[in-house]
Amino acid sequence: MAMTNSSVFKDDVLHDRVAIITGGSSGLGFGMAAAYQTLGAHVVLVGRDSEKLAHAKADLEPLGHEVLAFASDVRSYEGTTAVVDQVMQKFGRIDVLINNAAGNFHCPFEQLTPNGWRAVVDIDLNGTFNFCHASLIGLKQSKWGGRVINISLAQAASGWPGSAHAASAKAGVTALTRSLAVEWGPYAIRVNNILPGPIANTEGVKRLYEDRGQAEKELNRLCLDSFGHTDDIANAAVYLASEAGNFITGCDLSVDGGRWLKRAWV
Repeated sequence: MAMTNSSVFKDDVLHDRVAIITGGSSGLGFGMAAAYQTLGAHVVLVGRDSEKLAHAKADLEPLGHEVLAFASDVRSYEGTTAVVDQVMQKFGRIDVLINNAAGNFHCPFEQLTPNGWRAVVDIDLNGTFNFCHASLIGLKQSKWGGRVINISLAQAASGWPGSAHAASAKAGVTALTRSLAVEWGPYAIRVNNILPGPIANTEGVKRLYEDRGQAEKELNRLCLDSFGHTDDIANAAVYLASEAGNFITGCDLSVDGGRWLKRAWV
């Protein structure tokens, strides 16, 4: 499925960029991949499910370049370096890295098991470390200045009852983003966070809100009157990767319908 709002950008705004997107076979990751593919990028998908990757690759390739798809677990540093090595062999650089792979489930902290805690931290935080660390050599080679876009959460600052594991992991991602923005600035690499709100027709909204009968309550926490769309996140990711994002680093871009501002009042 292609972006519905791609006309807000020039057709070639991401021409020839090499972009790795983890968790890219569905949901927000697929939406960002479709936007990048439509706007001229070379898209590299990473995910654990080879069947879903194959379907995503087949859907994306008619929109632009050949799509590379790697079945790999972001929790494995060895698997991550194998993916990055293959991307470097083909393109010789990495222009954009989007750390989107994530795990979450609703669970009060007193019921959370050590395995449940580790599973989310390993995917969200350690997976982001793995791809950032392994990709640096390629990001340094970008002629546009490398871009790292991490998908974090506003709840990393406010806390998230029922999802302390995810909020804690994303707080680590947010701190990593800011640290790397400083360390990697001399390499002309920009590192930023996108903070999504609830996005309609995603697995996250279904499991965390709709299946628990909390969708209306969550909707009332927004300043706007509807959940977001995948395109909203994709547009933000295009903006940060394009030349419009040249002077932006170490920032949190909230794309959440104002939930970060209003949620405390509801």
